[in-house]
Amino acid sequence: MGLETATVSHHFPRSAQYNPDWIRTSTSGGANALWLTEWLTSALELRPGMRVMDLGCGKAASSIFLRREFDVQVWATDLCFRASENWQRICDAGVDDGVFPIRTDARALPFANNFFDAIICIDSYNYYGSDDLYLNYLSRFVKPDGLIAIAGAGLTQDFDGPPPEHLREFWTQDLWGIHSAQWWSRHWQKTGIVNVELADAMPNGWELWLNWHQAMYPDNTAEINALELDLGRYLGYVRVVARRQGAVSLSDYCWPATMPPIPSEYSRAPLLRSSRQ
Repeated sequence: MGLETATVSHHFPRSAQYNPDWIRTSTSGGANALWLTEWLTSALELRPGMRVMDLGCGKAASSIFLRREFDVQVWATDLCFRASENWQRICDAGVDDGVFPIRTDARALPFANNFFDAIICIDSYNYYGSDDLYLNYLSRFVKPDGLIAIAGAGLTQDFDGPPPEHLREFWTQDLWGIHSAQWWSRHWQKTGIVNVELADAMPNGWELWLNWHQAMYPDNTAEINALELDLGRYLGYVRVVARRQGAVSLSDYCWPATMPPIPSEYSRAPLLRSSRQ
């Protein structure tokens, strides 16, 4: 499977404009970040000048795409890749006037409350977002009625218990974070913090996943074999789009980065009932 097949598709006409070699050197994970970003943004209304957090952006390919295609301002936020490297890539792409690299943990974001019009996350939300309290934390950074949208590897259907037999060789502990679009919808909707507007799976997403790995990571036989055996029964790409409900109050005390110190004054008292202290 060649690089051309893994980077050019008539389903993604915006992405097809980008050089395959640039895509190869600017992506960092198990998916074509431009395809996922194009698929996700096809369900969003992005307007020029909007402030967008690209959370878990990797090498900032998705951030560059967002700036070039939609003329939005993007904060390219990632922990694993250096901001200086991403800045060079951003400058070389000619979008240094509107893409700003930040190296930070998704659990300790340095932004102001209500700063962003939209938060987008491509193929990394599963590493931290399954925490029941994370949405409450993340939502404070997007304006009321702002968008939170994710796309990435997931399940076309959930399963209880161990993974299916044909996936066990491939299934590592980090994969417990991937879920179906319906799972993510329930996970978010139950909080009342957001209203989920879309939750679905990419048609034949498993084939694009397989093509990408055959071209980019041909030695990753466990993943390639799993996709070939699965044929989309469980593995695929999912996306979820939600809007923050402005009338819902967020809690400060349920996330370490936002929890205020609890006022307290130490009072000395005997340790035991019979203490003679």
